[in-house]
Amino acid sequence: MIQRVTVPALFPPPTYSHASVVEAGTRLAFLAGSVPLDAEGKLVGAGDPVRQAEQVIANLGVQLRAVGSDLEHVVSSDVYVVSGDPAVLSAVWDVVEASALSTGPHSSTLLGVACLGYSGQLVEITATAVVPEDLPVSESEDHRSG
Repeated sequence: MIQRVTVPALFPPPTYSHASVVEAGTRLAFLAGSVPLDAEGKLVGAGDPVRQAEQVIANLGVQLRAVGSDLEHVVSSDVYVVSGDPAVLSAVWDVVEASALSTGPHSSTLLGVACLGYSGQLVEITATAVVPEDLPVSESEDHRSG
């Protein structure tokens, strides 16, 4: 069970919650940063943070399905953008808001950073998600080790 909390004494957040509470005993997935690379490892959307954000969200969905979860079960994320320009940060946040990540809404932090790990990379998202018992793991994506 996920309890999403918006604290009345704080500002009303736009499409995210102040906190998410998950009951003990629930399976959680802690995901490595999702990056804007395609299946062959090539950068998608060179110079375009919005296109990169779209690819990052798509890749995040693949990561989540591989562990039996989905975007709607993300309880926390950090969105990293190589920019100090509020307009660029806002444009990337618009992609996050338009995705199933905002269904929760989950707790999230948007950060402008100096650089990320891959040459030309402008966006990365890390996430923690609940792994519900009722969502099957795709056989082709089940890479769990025993």
